[in-house]
Amino acid sequence: MNQNGIEKLKAELAQLPKGYISNKTINGIERHYLQWRENGKTKSKYIPDSEYEAVAAAVARRKEIEKLLKSAEIRRTSFGPVPLVADYEMNVITGDALRAMVSYVAGWQKRDCFRSILAYLNGKATPRVCAVYGLRRTGKTTMLHQAINEMKPEMFSQAAYIKARKKQTMSQLDRDLKQLFNRGFRYVFIDEITFLEDFVDTASFLSDIYAAMGMKIVLSGTDSLGIWIAEKEELYDRAYLIHTTWISYAEHARLLGSSDVDDYIRYGGTLRVGETDFDDPELRSEEVSFRDDESTRRYIDTAICGNIQHSLKCYENGAHFRHLRELYDAGELTGAINRIIESMNHRFVAEVLNREFVSNDLKLSRKNLLRERNAALRTDVLERIDVRTVTDRLMEILEIEDKQNRSVPIQPAHVAEIKEYLSALELIASLPVKYTAPESDDRESILITQPGMRYCQAQALVYSLGKDEIFAALNEAEREYVCSRILDEVKGRMLEEIVLYETMRKLPECDVFKLEFIAGEFDMVIYDRRAHSCKIFEIKHSRERVDSQYRHLINEAYCRDTAKQFGTITEKTVLYRGEPHDEPSGIRYQNVSEYLRSL
Repeated sequence: MNQNGIEKLKAELAQLPKGYISNKTINGIERHYLQWRENGKTKSKYIPDSEYEAVAAAVARRKEIEKLLKSAEIRRTSFGPVPLVADYEMNVITGDALRAMVSYVAGWQKRDCFRSILAYLNGKATPRVCAVYGLRRTGKTTMLHQAINEMKPEMFSQAAYIKARKKQTMSQLDRDLKQLFNRGFRYVFIDEITFLEDFVDTASFLSDIYAAMGMKIVLSGTDSLGIWIAEKEELYDRAYLIHTTWISYAEHARLLGSSDVDDYIRYGGTLRVGETDFDDPELRSEEVSFRDDESTRRYIDTAICGNIQHSLKCYENGAHFRHLRELYDAGELTGAINRIIESMNHRFVAEVLNREFVSNDLKLSRKNLLRERNAALRTDVLERIDVRTVTDRLMEILEIEDKQNRSVPIQPAHVAEIKEYLSALELIASLPVKYTAPESDDRESILITQPGMRYCQAQALVYSLGKDEIFAALNEAEREYVCSRILDEVKGRMLEEIVLYETMRKLPECDVFKLEFIAGEFDMVIYDRRAHSCKIFEIKHSRERVDSQYRHLINEAYCRDTAKQFGTITEKTVLYRGEPHDEPSGIRYQNVSEYLRSL
């Protein structure tokens, strides 16, 4: 584009409206507003329906011209003479300094997704960038350093690492990339790129210019929602995405050297220990993200709430806030996100109490505790307390707390949009629940994919319930036991979710779901559509084998209804924490940790 063409575009740009269009529903009627920032304040102008199409076209044209001018500016300033001495504006590290910086990762174990970075770096040149994104403490920066450390000498000599800082800009990055390209660097790793506030709006030049010229660019950013938005907009179809947030049980066990599935339930979701020292047992308890309620809340505030708000603020001057704009402007968006995450956990714990404490499992626990051979563990506490009264009271407290958390008027649209962003971060996922009754509609259950976060919040809630007046008549040991009994049930339900979710992810060719009957359920069904056959499972947190654990699996009516819908039942398995065992009835007991590793 010549200078005359640029000046014409600038003249046209001056006549077009600034900002973005926001849609609001008022009294059931959708209304349109033009919003823009001026002198640090958000301003708004109502758009009549008769003018909406024209204004929308003008806003879209403005965005198109801004991209054209940005591209023209990049082309105009690129590929000039190479200065005698590099004068980078950002923190660019190359050569011996880079080798020294990444040497610490030698010998460290690697994330399962690490091979995807190597595939990009060693593959054919492509006009795409590689974006590594995920929540904090999931190994993003470590993987970048490991990839650099493993480069062959000829590749390493062409490698550069850039650590972005707040208040820096994409224009500065553009100028540094121009120098690096002219100096022969072809592998550039840019860490914390989401610190650059104009990243989401201008990211396309990384792929359209530099990657198209043969430069391999690996991006990483803590504000992973920003990278997700960029891939949907500026980097559409021009980025390989590597998401680090979800860490499977097998990967967690391999990286942290723990085979106990309870460790995964209590702490799973981040690799804080792995980034510090794989072999230090003290750090395992002291520096995990989900050590206690305070550390969990801090993680939610910084890694999740801050992530969402910063990413939305930096995209088109905040246009993507949508209905959340009013909460953000009032400084209440962090609290709203926290409340929705906690509300999920409140409902989860309430469901556990409601289901488990009216089941036969509690009666069984009473008998087992009375028969306990170890006198120190033998207790009749569940005989002496009114379990129904305790359970009802706990449920009541949960409901009260839930209402308190809704004191700020959070509308359904707020909840829907926050859940959409939490899903984009891979923090929440849906688990399908099916019914055999033909008149029943299938539903979905929401789980939090970082089990340590869910368990720690549930633990804090349960212990707060333990302070209720109904427990005052019990001694400390008995109160502790009742809370522990609830937490054991929470672990059991969480184990079900973990197994279901991991099986869904690892067996995408099959349908994986919970199947509910009128008075019972199969914790998991794996349905092979091609073979029209299925496997049915019960999932138990116990280490002991008890006949009642598989009573549903041998229920002839349940099996008949299941086979009618999902084909021949080829396997009936109880997943638990004990040793493998085969029952004469054909029921198979399998260790749940071994099952998860086998996936």
